[in-house]
Amino acid sequence: MSFNLFMQDIVDQARKEMRDSGYKELKTPEEVDDALKQKGTTLVMVNSTCGCAGGVARPAAYYSLQNDKKPDHLVTVFAGQDREATEQARSYFTGYPPSSPSFALMKDGQIVDMVERADIESSDTQEVAQKLQELFNQHC
Repeated sequence: MSFNLFMQDIVDQARKEMRDSGYKELKTPEEVDDALKQKGTTLVMVNSTCGCAGGVARPAAYYSLQNDKKPDHLVTVFAGQDREATEQARSYFTGYPPSSPSFALMKDGQIVDMVERADIESSDTQEVAQKLQELFNQHC
């Protein structure tokens, strides 16, 4: 198997995990704008192929939803794959440097808070899911 086919399998699996968890994929800047300008709360998961995305962030994206309060909308962009969509999403994350994987909680089109890569790398799945649930309980 060539490296490119191997990487495509990893990307396909990462995308599938997010879709199966209830997140809508945003692949264009226009889709990002439409999604992030919605009223209510939106959780944006910036996906990636790194180990902490697969080992911590994507499972946390799923487990965080086992909570009474949840965002109104769940979306994901894929850093390194859907570059323009990811750049557009990051343009909404005012005050935060680019980070992947990461989570951004938006409310009525404005950034509320982020769980950045440094928070994810230094935590396990349960800790990240709890951080997200705390944000949901506070803002959703």
